[in-house]
Amino acid sequence: MADRSAAETAGQRDTVADATLTAQPSTLRRLVREPLLHFLLIGLALFVVYDNLRPAAENKSETNRIVLTPGDFEQLAVTWLAQGRAPPTPAQMQSLVELKIREEVLYREALALGLDKGDTIVKRRLAQKMEFLIEGGSIDSDPSADTLRAWFQENGQRFLLPARVSFRHLYFSPDRRGENSREAAARALEQLAGKPGDWKEAESLGDPFMDRDYYGDRSAADLGKLFGLNFAQAVASLKPGAWQGPVESGYGWHLIFVEASTPARVPSFEEIEPDIKAEWIDDQRTQAKRKAYETMRARYEVVLPEKSGN
Repeated sequence: MADRSAAETAGQRDTVADATLTAQPSTLRRLVREPLLHFLLIGLALFVVYDNLRPAAENKSETNRIVLTPGDFEQLAVTWLAQGRAPPTPAQMQSLVELKIREEVLYREALALGLDKGDTIVKRRLAQKMEFLIEGGSIDSDPSADTLRAWFQENGQRFLLPARVSFRHLYFSPDRRGENSREAAARALEQLAGKPGDWKEAESLGDPFMDRDYYGDRSAADLGKLFGLNFAQAVASLKPGAWQGPVESGYGWHLIFVEASTPARVPSFEEIEPDIKAEWIDDQRTQAKRKAYETMRARYEVVLPEKSGN
């Protein structure tokens, strides 16, 4: 019985070993077919070739040496494959390397000729890169919840949600009624006393309006764009549940029935935590840029032209 058990155990080990040997070639085959691996190996090979050719240029000064690193080859590989292309042939890879070298040669020659001096575009680009450098090295992108809560308590007004209102209106046109449009609205208001907002006879008291008779869930900013700032402020001050007015807009006079209004409020931390984090990071980035600039600015003396006399 013991012999049989030992035989079975040995058989299981052989089966596992066979499966392992079978799986390994399969994994290797997948790796061999991987395009990125091909590309990186080609790049590495060319890097070694260029590295071995360097002694032929030993008479060049350090300032005239162009040194390509494995990182440069990796960047070439990522850029090529990111364009959805098939892995390049060795000749294509060599062309990419030569283009990289060409770019560096022309760049250095341009610097030697001083072509970067007085060029506004170059200045702006370098200044922009400095901004990116400052941002990338000094921003904590994962603040704690306590940090965010403390910052939110001091800056909650940044997230203020404006008051909103839903209302119906009756319009009284100066084009149709002339100087009597306001008086006509006031007389209509007397007939609407105690009437609901959807009273069917209300429409017959006013004039046709170019847009709509009902506006739902609008902020003061929305209404200001549509009717003017004074109209938006007046409607925001009205209480719901009754016809009120007349209220003037850029179009004429209106009677207003506010159905619902929501006062302005600052949402809770839990409601907008992702927005708070994004705003905090942006705030830290702004402060870091300001402090870094102030430090750099202090190293320079700025001379302005003297004011010309009268």
